[in-house]
Amino acid sequence: MSTKLTLTIEKKVIEKAKKYAKEKNRSLSDIIENYLKILTMEERQQSEKTLHPIVESLKGSFKTSKKIDYKKELVKRLEEKYL
Repeated sequence: MSTKLTLTIEKKVIEKAKKYAKEKNRSLSDIIENYLKILTMEERQQSEKTLHPIVESLKGSFKTSKKIDYKKELVKRLEEKYL
C-alpha cells in the first residue's frame, strides 16, 4: 500500500534528482523508496550483528595484513594443535 509523503528539500536538489530519475527512466518516488528500503535494511543488519562483549573488547586491538586468508590460517592453527 502506498502512502503520500511530503518532504521539504532544496529546490536545486529536487531539480537534479528529477533530471537523474528521468535519465534512468524511473520515478523520483521509486528512487527515494528504494533508497529508504536499502537504508533501513542496512541499519537492521548492523543491529543484528552484535558481538559477544569479549570479542567486542578485542576489536581493533591488533592489525593484520588485509591479504590474510582467515580460513587457511584457522585450519593451519587447528592442525598444529590437534595433529
